[in-house]
Amino acid sequence: MKLKQQFKANKGSFVMYLVITFLFPFVLFWNSEYATLPYFLLLIILSYLPFLLFAWIYFSTHYSVDGTYLYYKSAFLKGKIDIQTLKSIQTNATLWSGTKPAMAKNGIIITYGYDEIYLAPESNQELVDALLQINPNIIIK
Repeated sequence: MKLKQQFKANKGSFVMYLVITFLFPFVLFWNSEYATLPYFLLLIILSYLPFLLFAWIYFSTHYSVDGTYLYYKSAFLKGKIDIQTLKSIQTNATLWSGTKPAMAKNGIIITYGYDEIYLAPESNQELVDALLQINPNIIIK
C-alpha cells in the first residue's frame, strides 16, 4: 500500500473574494441613513455568514491520492474516485458547470464513468503524474 500523496489547492484570487465579501457591506453601510448601532450589529452578523462559508472553502480544499483512490474535499463537497475508472484528463481547462471542488481557473477536468469533475491543484502536472503512475491508460488531452 502506498502512502497518501497530498496536493494543495490553487487558491487563485479567492482571497480577494473573501475580503470583498466581508468589507463591501460596511462601505455601503457608512454611506447610508441607517448607520446606527442596531443596524451595524445586524450587518456584522449577516456579513459573517458568507465570509465564514468562503473561509471554510478556502481552508478545507485539498486533494490526495493513494494507491486506489483520488480523494477531494472542499467544504461540504467531498468524495473519492476509483483511479482505475478514470478515462481522460484535460489539463489547463476550466469546467463552468458541474462538480467543482476548486477555487481557481486553469485546473484539470477529469472524466470518469459518465461524470466529470474539475480540480485545481497548485501543480496540475504533479497530480496528473501521480494518477498516471497508478493508471497509465488515462488519456491526456
